[in-house]
Amino acid sequence: FAAMNADERVMRHFVAPLTREQSQESLERLRRHFADHGYGLWVLEIPGEAPFIGCVGLLQPNFKAHFTPCVEIGWRLAADYWGQGYAREAATAVRDLALGELHLPEIVSMTTPANERSVHLMESLGMRRDPADDFDHPKVPDGHPIKRHVLYRLTRDEWRKLVSYTDAT
Repeated sequence: FAAMNADERVMRHFVAPLTREQSQESLERLRRHFADHGYGLWVLEIPGEAPFIGCVGLLQPNFKAHFTPCVEIGWRLAADYWGQGYAREAATAVRDLALGELHLPEIVSMTTPANERSVHLMESLGMRRDPADDFDHPKVPDGHPIKRHVLYRLTRDEWRKLVSYTDAT
C-alpha cells in the first residue's frame, strides 16, 4: 500500500505522492470508515502471484460539495497492473454490490479531467458526466493543477437498465 502511494505514476492525479507515514494514516482512516459504514476499500490480489495489486471500493467523501453526502466508487492500482482489466473487473463487482445488494440510490466517482484511464473506466461502468457537476476539489490547494475535477454518476435505475441490457445480450 505504501509503495503504491509513493509511486509518482500512480499518484500523478493527486496532490502529491504519500510518505509511508501518510499511507499509514490513510490506512487507519480506511479501517475506521469500514467499521463505521460496513463498506470501504477492498484489497485486490492475484492469488498465487501477487498478494497486493491495489484496492477498489466504496467511500463517503469527507468534504462538502454540491453532490455530498454521497457514496463514491474508487480504485487505485499499482502501475505494473494497469491496462490488464483488473480495475474494471473489480470496479464492476463493487458497482453491482453498491447498487444491487446495498441498494444505494446512486454512486459517484471523481477525478481530474486528464486522468483518461479513470474516466474511461467510469464510462465503461455506465457512469455519466454532466459538465455542470464539475467542481474545484476543496481538499486541493488553490492554484494546484489538479484542483478541477470531473464528477460521474450512476443511479440505481440507470444501473438496472444497464444490467438488464447486458444480461439480455
